[in-house]
Amino acid sequence: MVIAPHPDDEILGCGGTMIKNIRQGSDVYVCIVTKGMPPLFKEERVELNRQHARECHKSIGVKKTFFLDFPCVTLEKEDRYRLNQAILDVVKEVRPDEVYIPHYGDMQKDHQMVVDAAMVALRPKYDWGISHIYGYETLSETAWNVPNVQNEFIPNAFVDISDELGDKMKALSYYKLQISDFPDARSLEAIEALAKYRGALMNMRAAEAFMLIREIRK
Repeated sequence: MVIAPHPDDEILGCGGTMIKNIRQGSDVYVCIVTKGMPPLFKEERVELNRQHARECHKSIGVKKTFFLDFPCVTLEKEDRYRLNQAILDVVKEVRPDEVYIPHYGDMQKDHQMVVDAAMVALRPKYDWGISHIYGYETLSETAWNVPNVQNEFIPNAFVDISDELGDKMKALSYYKLQISDFPDARSLEAIEALAKYRGALMNMRAAEAFMLIREIRK
């Protein structure tokens, strides 16, 4: 299960890993937490971006996409208990084995709040077994915050996506409103370059990098 503050964060951060898991027979779910609201966002653009998300997820075989519809960019004005409960409700329905969430040090406040709420929902106190929780990096958010130890993305887990990189790039191309031209951080060239760099760190052609937040072995 991937928890994403906004549509496209899930593919940017772990699209290759999602595709690999689906190919290996796993069910993959996506929970998109926020939605752009007027007057900050035009309804037509928001609905088009959401359509692109559905098309993207269908193309790679996502089992189900949840849209929680909390307000994008103004998430801090929402009651925390409502956000916590909404994510918990999705976790209870899916009962995932692995969960991927944004990096806590991302610059965007929505990302930080989603991480806080996700960690409440993912407390090891329920009767299902979440064996792994990972934090993923999101180009254009990760590494742009004030530099300090808490904000730094320090990967300690890597997934080989050498065979999935091309399909990750195809999946990202569905997000026509989000992808920009190089050298923008959210360009296909930059995203591919990051995958190759992360791969080279581990002697792979391409990889996605994560911070392991929790691992439970039984």
